[in-house]
Amino acid sequence: MVSPSSSPLVWILAGEASGDVLGARLMHALRTRMPKMRFAGVGGVRMQEEGLASLFPMRDLAVMGLVEVLPRVRQLSARLDEAAQDIAVQKPDLVITIDSPGFALRLLKKISGLGIARVHYVAPQVWAWRQKRVKEFPGLWEELLCLLPFEEKFFSKHGLKTRFVGHPVLQSGAKDGDAARFRIQHGLPQSAKILVLMPGSRRSEAPRLLPVFGQMLRLLKTSMPDVVPVVPVSPVVANVVERATQDWPVKPIIVTDIHDKHDAFAAAGAALTKSGTSTLELALAGVPMAVTYRVNPITAFFARRLIKVPFVAMVNLLAGRAVVPELLQEQCRADVLAREVQILFENTDVAHAQKQAFATVLRGLEGPQGQLPADAAAEAVLEVLNRKNTAKTLG
Repeated sequence: MVSPSSSPLVWILAGEASGDVLGARLMHALRTRMPKMRFAGVGGVRMQEEGLASLFPMRDLAVMGLVEVLPRVRQLSARLDEAAQDIAVQKPDLVITIDSPGFALRLLKKISGLGIARVHYVAPQVWAWRQKRVKEFPGLWEELLCLLPFEEKFFSKHGLKTRFVGHPVLQSGAKDGDAARFRIQHGLPQSAKILVLMPGSRRSEAPRLLPVFGQMLRLLKTSMPDVVPVVPVSPVVANVVERATQDWPVKPIIVTDIHDKHDAFAAAGAALTKSGTSTLELALAGVPMAVTYRVNPITAFFARRLIKVPFVAMVNLLAGRAVVPELLQEQCRADVLAREVQILFENTDVAHAQKQAFATVLRGLEGPQGQLPADAAAEAVLEVLNRKNTAKTLG
């Protein structure tokens, strides 16, 4: 048993904003159990607030899409070598990688000969596409912590030690916003129709949706003159968003503070969002939504041939049906989005049906024995450390 008074070193890596939040919560839960636990690795603002001195800026890893990655292969390769070398020098008791499979799994493989216990947090979504990749995973980690209930069965049947710990969206606070506070803080009248626009947290993806959002607002200016766009983004991409929205017909409220973001959710009548965890955040807050996304046509060409699931929106995937509209690629057009926004604001039956489905989906994301996801993840991490210490003692 790892003693609470011991001070193991955990090397932890997150490669994007959502992983940074996840990592910060996990670090806090671990420190609650072991106050002297030490951390090294790579993370963003949230993990740094928990005491991590990041080896290099997390934003260097926040890139997605085949075409977008290619120009940065050399930099990513250098960062991979730098991370592996730091682990070899520091000799941590445990390495935790969070999401970002393109980088994290390469790092786990690169350090496989060091004899250090490894945990990967957030299962690679190979159940959605390229399922044969699961054959590459044995030997990469001692424990895989997954967020979705069906993932435990999928990976376990392939002989991979996997544990469902619950989805962190339940700890996000997304349902605790204050609508009145948001309107007062931003000087918005009660008549303002607040539309949340979520283009993504990566520098490489946010600019992809912002132009079409701007075009959509031009179309809505006549039919919905009181619409107020709110764009919650990570601080990393706030400047990018400010520049990209300068010519919008309606000046957006750009939100970087997490509490302001949740207040915006509480005040919103509808949302347009990229696919991913943002759909679950909005569902938790009860915001009717449509999912939209656009990637480079070459990336889309390959993705369509590889994806094995019927939906891309997480809320639809978990519900097993089209709870929210998915307006992707060719359907990610200003006129289509404008029409959908009007439906979400004006058709109360559509909004009510979405909210009912959200409640069912979210119940399925609760962690084992009612634990908070970060607590369940921390317990799993400590079990890995205990097994390692036991093996050392017996050895």
